Amino acid sequence: MLELAEELLRRVDAGIPFVAATVTSVHGSAPRRPGASLVVDSTGAVLGNVSGGCVDSAVHQASEEMLAGDHQPRTVTFGYDGDEASGVGLTCGGTIELILRHHDPRAEPTLGQALADATNDQPVAVATIVRGPDDHVGRYIVVRSGQPSVGSLGDPGLDQAVVLHAIAMLHAGKTGTVELGTADGYCQEPMTLLVESNSPAPRMLIFGAIDHAAALARIGKFLDYRVTVCDARATFATKSRFPDADEVVVDWPHRYLESQRVDGGTVICVLTHDPKFDVPVLAAALRLPVAYVGAMGSRRTHEDRLVRLRAAGVTDEELSRLHSPIGLDLGARTPQETALSIVAEIVAERYGGGGVPLRTAAAIHHDAASPGSRWPNLSLPHGAGIRS
Repeated sequence: MLELAEELLRRVDAGIPFVAATVTSVHGSAPRRPGASLVVDSTGAVLGNVSGGCVDSAVHQASEEMLAGDHQPRTVTFGYDGDEASGVGLTCGGTIELILRHHDPRAEPTLGQALADATNDQPVAVATIVRGPDDHVGRYIVVRSGQPSVGSLGDPGLDQAVVLHAIAMLHAGKTGTVELGTADGYCQEPMTLLVESNSPAPRMLIFGAIDHAAALARIGKFLDYRVTVCDARATFATKSRFPDADEVVVDWPHRYLESQRVDGGTVICVLTHDPKFDVPVLAAALRLPVAYVGAMGSRRTHEDRLVRLRAAGVTDEELSRLHSPIGLDLGARTPQETALSIVAEIVAERYGGGGVPLRTAAAIHHDAASPGSRWPNLSLPHGAGIRS
């Protein structure tokens, strides 16, 4: 549903009721993934789709019936055989399950908050019970960045469990279902939770329009960063040289950085190894609440850079955040190998990895809530914690 946030927010602001049919699970081949929605509002307008066409008509009819009659949430399944969907199935041979929910904006202020956050590209998750006791199905909690969760499923313990699952999914940027069992005591019978996440891509800011930057932009996109390459030299900072970057900016690095919004998921890579560019942008970057700041150069360049940064007023505490020379020791030689060493260090910093071979590591997986986590400031409800 969050994929239609902007259009739905207009309906919420206007007080227009609507039914959202949202994919909760997919088995086999299917054109849309969990979180995809088809919406029908009380004016008859239709938004989105859940199948690319093959079952959308049936979902549209079911949504109109819900608008006109019983507003209770319910699930429907569409498969190739069509036994559970009145003969309507997916031509691709897969099976999808959807939940249909009626929303009245006048009675659901929390929904508007979630849609507004998603419209403004802020991290937000909507966690909905899609299977379980009838009095729980369709209830949801909204988890927002930097603020307490909103809404309740009717039980504080269950709320805590759901919020923790939603935060984990939001950290990972995932939309999908989570099974809630009875063993931990949060629920008396099994439930299925659908978490719809709007997790904006973290930013990778690359300063220095060199060959290494082109390789780093390519692998940064592969890792789902929104990549910007910035250089003051218009001759070098061109889109044709950096086709994988989301944007290529001609500006002085420090001036561009000072104009940008960054957060705890932003990574900054300074590749120019030219003091007139490096020192001003690093002095600015090391004072920002970002996940990673790295700078390219030899050890001699690094020592000279430290002297210049201290002269510019950068403190030793701020300098301790600087990864220079940038990257892990992989024995890299080419721009592509160097880019790999840089992102290896970024990933290790994000999750607390040691950069050692796994065969000698004490643990394979690390805590996702490390200082470099994409959204480190999500609020838990009072008293929430991980139960072991």
